[in-house]
Amino acid sequence: MGIFYINGIFVDENEAVLPVTDLAILRGYAVFDFLRTYNGHPFHLEAHLQRLRNSAALISLHCPWSLEELSDIVGKTLVQNDYPDANIRLLITGGDSEDSISPGQNSRLLVMVRPVMPHPDIWYERGIKIITARLNRYIHGAKSTDYIRAIVTLKDAQAVGAIESLYVNKDDQVLEGTTSNLFVVRENTVITPSEDILPGITRDVLIEILKPDFPVELRPVTRQELLDSDEAFITSSTKEVVPVVQVDDQVIGDRLVGPVTRKIMELFRSYTDDYGKP
Repeated sequence: MGIFYINGIFVDENEAVLPVTDLAILRGYAVFDFLRTYNGHPFHLEAHLQRLRNSAALISLHCPWSLEELSDIVGKTLVQNDYPDANIRLLITGGDSEDSISPGQNSRLLVMVRPVMPHPDIWYERGIKIITARLNRYIHGAKSTDYIRAIVTLKDAQAVGAIESLYVNKDDQVLEGTTSNLFVVRENTVITPSEDILPGITRDVLIEILKPDFPVELRPVTRQELLDSDEAFITSSTKEVVPVVQVDDQVIGDRLVGPVTRKIMELFRSYTDDYGKP
């Protein structure tokens, strides 16, 4: 069992609880961020913490912790746990409310650390299937705990053997997955949607990694352009870079992991293998 941080104290994972009066429980009013470590170092921690604070600001959730304080708490929580590499989830809740809906100034902070659990090798060797769904985030820049629509559409994906569900807006533009960002490849150019998404940290890092080797475009992508692409892949903190070989009933390319995607996977792996090393 791991050791979690809750509002100033460290507790065993199985003793970590929130009051039932917290708005995170009563109304789903909370924000979170998620990252992992490589070689024991939190991956772009400051960017994740800045996004966490920005998420709180976007939904008017009180966040009294500075970047430095949050970083210190994450570091101390990692020390409490003995994992070669870890997943880190930070959660800021709405705290207690006198009328069960109006937030006050008593937000709670949780930091949960668990060991990294690898995804199936077959995802990376053969690629995955994803589906599309007519959805978009309520506040696209906020990483809130409002995941009802995401959970429902992800269950729809799993019911047909897909790994992820991709949001498509009213203009037939693909946006992002329930827990991932999308990239497509056309004629050696790497393209990623840029509007009405939650910009992933892995996405942002990968864009910078790719620039010396590939043309990169940040712009709207239609569902048809995705279906007509040579290659596609998704990214996230846990999944890293996963090839996509089928969208709904449409095969992408020749249904094999393409050479550009393989090269991108290698570039990202090389980057993370060296991350945090002197």
